[in-house]
Amino acid sequence: MERMSQSTPSEESTLQAQYEHLKSVIEHHNYRYYVLADPEISDQEFDRLYKELEVFEAEHPELRSPDSPTQRVGEQPIPGFETVPHRVPMLSIGNTYNEGELRAFDSRVHKALGGESPAYVVELKLDGVAMSLHYENGRFQRAITRGDGSQGDDVTQNVRTIRTVPFRLRGDSIPPRLEVRGEVFMRTGELERINELREKAGLEPYRNPRNTTAGTLKQLDSRAVAERRLEIYLYELVLDDESVPTFDTHFDTLKQLQHWGLPVNPHFTRCEDIDAVIGVCEAWQLKRRELDYEIDGMVIKVDSPAQRRKLGNTAKSPRWVIAYKFPADVARTRLCDIKVQVGKSGALTPVAELEPVTLAGTIVKRASLYNFDDLAKKDLRIGDTVEVQKAGEIIPQVLRYVPELRPEGAQALTVPSHCPVCHTEAQQDPDGVFLRCLNMACPAQLKERLEHYAARKAMDIDGLGPAIIEQLVDQELVTNFADLYDLSREQLAGLNRMAKKSAANVHQAIAASKERPLNRLLFGLGIRHVGSRTAEILAEQYGNLDALMLAPRDELVAIHEIGEIVAASIADFFATPENQELVKRLREVGVNFEEPKAQNSDSTGDNAQPLAGMTFVVTGVLDMGSRTEVQDRIKQLGGKCTGSVSKKTDYLLAGGNAGSKRDKAQELGVPILDEAAFCAMIGDTMDDE
Repeated sequence: MERMSQSTPSEESTLQAQYEHLKSVIEHHNYRYYVLADPEISDQEFDRLYKELEVFEAEHPELRSPDSPTQRVGEQPIPGFETVPHRVPMLSIGNTYNEGELRAFDSRVHKALGGESPAYVVELKLDGVAMSLHYENGRFQRAITRGDGSQGDDVTQNVRTIRTVPFRLRGDSIPPRLEVRGEVFMRTGELERINELREKAGLEPYRNPRNTTAGTLKQLDSRAVAERRLEIYLYELVLDDESVPTFDTHFDTLKQLQHWGLPVNPHFTRCEDIDAVIGVCEAWQLKRRELDYEIDGMVIKVDSPAQRRKLGNTAKSPRWVIAYKFPADVARTRLCDIKVQVGKSGALTPVAELEPVTLAGTIVKRASLYNFDDLAKKDLRIGDTVEVQKAGEIIPQVLRYVPELRPEGAQALTVPSHCPVCHTEAQQDPDGVFLRCLNMACPAQLKERLEHYAARKAMDIDGLGPAIIEQLVDQELVTNFADLYDLSREQLAGLNRMAKKSAANVHQAIAASKERPLNRLLFGLGIRHVGSRTAEILAEQYGNLDALMLAPRDELVAIHEIGEIVAASIADFFATPENQELVKRLREVGVNFEEPKAQNSDSTGDNAQPLAGMTFVVTGVLDMGSRTEVQDRIKQLGGKCTGSVSKKTDYLLAGGNAGSKRDKAQELGVPILDEAAFCAMIGDTMDDE
């Protein structure tokens, strides 16, 4: 192993030369390990070499450079990602799903080329996140996500932490400006490592590598990204500059990318015709489970750059490339039973109880059958052998039963005429899709509705979970929302697995929920079609519950984002005597019916609504104030607040002990702000008062 010789501090040129040499040695071994998969030294030797570089930089910090391998550890958090236009649009790729569609693509290519016979290159289609890397004079400069194809997020700081991304290119003939595109991904073993740590910490494991990769890249703190072992494979050279060399074939281009030290997936194959392409696709459909990363298909590209130029692009995708998507994983298992569940809206839903089966890496035991019409169309019967797949690799669904394996005596489910819990007669929806139990006192509905009422997006009653709610309803201590506020500490302490301190905490949380703003109460009431956003609109429009209850239906319809269906649901809810009695009881126990008035900002000054149009979720312990105070401040600055993280969330503001919301944001790719980044975003207007 090569080592650095000792030098005196006065020999600056010698120090610089030794530093550059040491960096180049480490880069060489990174290339051997990550690009060629052919290491020359052991991991222990590499670690010692890396430690030597760390010591050198600690002793001579003035020499430390941005392209040093040690600079992959991540930097300080940033306020947000800059949106950057792509010089050449990152177009999408069309999909095919069977041999016939692949042959149709080949016929289109032949026709467009005037009868020329193209050769193809077939590559693995990684299930990751598309990325564009930019180099100037051989040095890594910038990384941009695909975004909407015309522009993406600058995630350079995060991509610098990926060990497979070279900071400096190798070899010769490197153009002064170079853009290469590829896919960032996570190996399944790395996801398992992360999930083991999460499970030890009592956290929910991540579902799949792709979502975890996307969430990791959207982290605003690259130090957190550095803790994840993301990787990248590059597969395309962008020809947007005359200095970029054009190679005779795409196959040669991939070889040149490897020569420059860029990581290229080694499993690419040149095929002379479509028959060979189909053979490669069929082979990988069987072999893909042998890989330690996920692929969801193959990518087929015309090999000749000249033919590519002749074929051109559509507005959405190139005509010279197509993806072949593998069929979704389908498993067979036995339908053991069909249960009927009752939701908080009273909907009766059939649910398949399945003999456990492994599907797309997880064990599936249950699957929703959606409604009784769908169940009848599929003619599913208890005892059937059924085929199950995961829609989008996440949601289990029953596709069909296998006719030749139907046993004698397989029983169809009789559509219930009454609620299976309270035995009230079930009613068909006007649209004919769902059966519903309309008994508001139905225990099954009540349990679901109480969970909804206590949820963080609603009245945020910490500690009032499903186990406690089930006991409260079963013991008839609670028959509606208002009964919660009559519970004593002693009654709560008498519940199973409820200690005195826990009972006191829940009792306090219930009392504190009385002060929630009107929009939280409206959402918590569980009015059909009224989500958290609609609740905010209604609360802002009317200011208090009494005004809303008196609002005529045509007035509700006129409100932007409400409409006929929602207006009818609101009017019907408050016209129902049982609900009027519930509102009366909530008033008697002191629940707040008012919405705080937002302070208007100066629309012409520096403080003009800096958060307009942005949706935030606030979580954790914050130094700048209580969660409610921070949410109010966000609204004053034009933003919106919701209680849970979704794809529509723009930012998660996370304090200490952020917990599952931070994890959900990472999984969905929602940017995460700490308090310093948030204050920078709003111009440091969150001052102590």
